[in-house]
Amino acid sequence: MKITSSKFVISNTDYLKCPEDGRPEFAFIGRSNVGKSSLINTLTDRKSLAKTSSTPGKTQLINHFLINDVWYLVDLPGYGWAKVSKAFKEKWEIMTKEYLRKREKLTCVFVLIDIRLSPQANDLAFINWLGEAGIPFSIIFTKADKLSKLKVEASMSTYLDTLRETWEELPPTFCTSSVTQRGKDEVLKYIQNIIDNTVK
Repeated sequence: MKITSSKFVISNTDYLKCPEDGRPEFAFIGRSNVGKSSLINTLTDRKSLAKTSSTPGKTQLINHFLINDVWYLVDLPGYGWAKVSKAFKEKWEIMTKEYLRKREKLTCVFVLIDIRLSPQANDLAFINWLGEAGIPFSIIFTKADKLSKLKVEASMSTYLDTLRETWEELPPTFCTSSVTQRGKDEVLKYIQNIIDNTVK
């Protein structure tokens, strides 16, 4: 897939206010500061489609971007150590999980994982929640340029081994870098294949 057009459509706090034109939606989510905005900008060949920030918690709404007039890329609020109040975090969680559980046109969730970190409890808990809720998802490891090839392979292996402790079948996984554009074509091809196979 080649992305030739990408435009912001709407931000909101309620899944019921999301676009109702029937296009499939692919959501991106991860811990705060995982590199989500940078990855979105890399995938779309836009420098600032999604706003990047050194301050975790920048994304606070459900953001819809229309891609090639065919599908929506949905930028969801991150989770983790964003410097906001507990009450605000809880509000984010309710908003996000309602979208994930109830949004009929949600086709796949991409869970972003920082390749440099050992398996984190909140990432694993979120992944398990998706599985229990029956929500289709894939894992995207980010920031692969920060490690050597051997360390990238070792980190991915460790993570997948951890998942195998509770999962019989592993989700699709991708390894990416917004600096080198590693994994970009693979992620876009995966999205295209899902659209071709499921969207009438």
